[in-house]
Amino acid sequence: MSPAYGDDSPIAALATPPGESALALIRTSGKDAVDRLAAVFSRPGALRRAPGNTVVYGWITGPGGERLDQVMVSVFRAPRSFTGEEGAEIACHGGSAVIRGVLGALRDAGFRDALPGEFSFRAFMNGKLDLTRAESVMELVFAKTGRSRDRALGRLSGALEQEIRGINALLVQVLAGAELFLDYSEDEVSPGGEDGDEAAGRLPQRARAEEALGRLRTLAASYRLEKLYREGALAVIAGRPNAGKSSLFNRLLKEDRAIVTEIPGTTRDWIEAWISLEGIPLRLVDTAGLHDAQDPVERLGIARTRELLAQADLILYVIDPSAGFEEEVMKRGFCPDQRSARTPRPHREAAVLTMWNKADRFPPPPDSSLLALSAKTGEGIPELIAAMVAALEADFGTAEAGASAGLGSPRQKELVDRAVASLEEALDLSDRAEPLDLVAPLLRDAVNALGEITGEVSTADILEAMFSRFCVGK
Repeated sequence: MSPAYGDDSPIAALATPPGESALALIRTSGKDAVDRLAAVFSRPGALRRAPGNTVVYGWITGPGGERLDQVMVSVFRAPRSFTGEEGAEIACHGGSAVIRGVLGALRDAGFRDALPGEFSFRAFMNGKLDLTRAESVMELVFAKTGRSRDRALGRLSGALEQEIRGINALLVQVLAGAELFLDYSEDEVSPGGEDGDEAAGRLPQRARAEEALGRLRTLAASYRLEKLYREGALAVIAGRPNAGKSSLFNRLLKEDRAIVTEIPGTTRDWIEAWISLEGIPLRLVDTAGLHDAQDPVERLGIARTRELLAQADLILYVIDPSAGFEEEVMKRGFCPDQRSARTPRPHREAAVLTMWNKADRFPPPPDSSLLALSAKTGEGIPELIAAMVAALEADFGTAEAGASAGLGSPRQKELVDRAVASLEEALDLSDRAEPLDLVAPLLRDAVNALGEITGEVSTADILEAMFSRFCVGK
């Protein structure tokens, strides 16, 4: 029978990446976890007597008592552990043969292999984490920059949970007021005054409902910016051949990754790398030059360039003033090929920053609004980076001053959107003086949606689907 989430059987898993390393960490948790581990430990009595949050030195042993590895075991006693259960973490040597041997000994001692995310699942079930904090654990695993790490740490520390619970508390008060009125018959309601207003469909404690709606809209708007910090953006460098695209790519990357020559068409395919742009993860792509190519290989490269432009969040269009485009640039602010970079997109049009490259040799006109830079010398690069950050934040949004909470997953965004839609409809019905028995279920739906975000309202299927996407060992 396959193991399932939700039991308390002892589990074990490698928590560090597989492969050769100085050390590896193997986590265990569950009923009698320390006693079972003691059965394959060279100092079983010392391990069994160890208080929580202490470390015991010894050896992991095999079936015949042979030593498999010299280890340090950190002991955790319930409920003062990550999962809320009894458990231990084994720091062993990081060779693959050692790890296989230790995990094999643990299986012989009665541990089963942990399911993906099962440690975090147990922490949630035992009240150590709400769902927003549990999701932030995986955000930290995949954080690409210091800024994305800091945003995930904010959620792990409870900033989002506290905001959700605060909004939910407002809605519960509004819902309680509406349901209290509905508990009385019409005969018990006075025709005038506050009861009369409620009988006419006016929502009691409407100010609290409006405050909750405003805070929910702020949370919903935060998602795009949080997604930018978490997943990053795609920036595509485009332009005609020999405009200096590869030089700019290398300059932003701070290493000679792309081949640079004076021969037009050197770059025939795209090349990419991840960089951190003031804390924003950026997938930077250098592409083949846009022109009417006759060579079939070049034409394939240009076709791929246009595909990337269609997906880009930001286009860096490089102009080479030495190639005779000055008149067009001065008249229109862009050259004809840049227009083709604005490929129609299903959701939005990417921001385009147009750069006058080789400014060290060909100064731009005094009245030009183009970004002047030299990819060769680095002149104008700080201004370009500032413009890139501003363009991305204008597209994805900026964090409000003092804002400490933001949505960190599509699941959270969908549930906040559901709460917003229900609350908007409830207020609209109230404005039209509809009966409160039509309004109250919408308020209840909003409360339930927020409860799903933190895990107060959940089902086994939803929890299993969410935690199964986690890493094994988390």
